[in-house]
Amino acid sequence: MIWKPHTTVAAIVEQDGRFLLVEEETTDGIRLNQPAGHVENGESLLEAVIRETREETAYRFKPQSLLGIYHWRHPLKDITYLRFAFIGLADDHQPDQSLDDGIIRAVWMTPEEIRASQARHRSPQVLACVEHYLAGQHFPLHVITHL
Repeated sequence: MIWKPHTTVAAIVEQDGRFLLVEEETTDGIRLNQPAGHVENGESLLEAVIRETREETAYRFKPQSLLGIYHWRHPLKDITYLRFAFIGLADDHQPDQSLDDGIIRAVWMTPEEIRASQARHRSPQVLACVEHYLAGQHFPLHVITHL
């Protein structure tokens, strides 16, 4: 069997001191996550994060920089995730748009609310991304090359 990580993308959006998250149904119950998902075949990382954000929140996402690349192995499942987290802006909200299966709603939360809800996070990547964003971490989009 050939091992490969699950390649995912995530959108980090902060407006007026609040971060855009999604509340979603998972096999572990209702969890919080950034708008995020798997990269589909033939799709660039940027195309994937724009698509996933629209599907999960009904907002248009405009990537501005790369926050970081996160490697995480789920402790109870034999799955490794390689997450590319992008910082950007969200606009053009379409409140009548239906959201992806499993997504309950989009929610805006302060860093304090995110820290306090850590037990409900989909993975440790949720808080790590917020903390790295608050610390000022970011990289230009041109560090990613799509050939």
